[in-house]
Amino acid sequence: MSEATVNPFAADAITAVCKHMNDDHPEDCLLISRGLGGQPEATSATMTGLDGDAAYYSAIVAGEPIAVRVPWSRSITERRDVRIEVVTQYNAACRALGLPARGEGEH
Repeated sequence: MSEATVNPFAADAITAVCKHMNDDHPEDCLLISRGLGGQPEATSATMTGLDGDAAYYSAIVAGEPIAVRVPWSRSITERRDVRIEVVTQYNAACRALGLPARGEGEH
């Protein structure tokens, strides 16, 4: 996101999304950072922010934090679209890593 672009998401919404991802889906943050964020050696990752163009993570690689930016599949401005885009990132990361996504192969 360029400096001239205003983040469409309020600080409290960003904090809530990051808290949810980090508390309830830390493995998804790691898969996204590994599969889409160019950090295949990451041992953990947390979501640190988001804007209308991307999600931001901090991945731990060789004991050091690395900033990771993973673009959404499209620009978004509505909070409800964040979940859709995170799920899109998760599914793409699983494909990139050759892993089954949750629910795949289950009947």
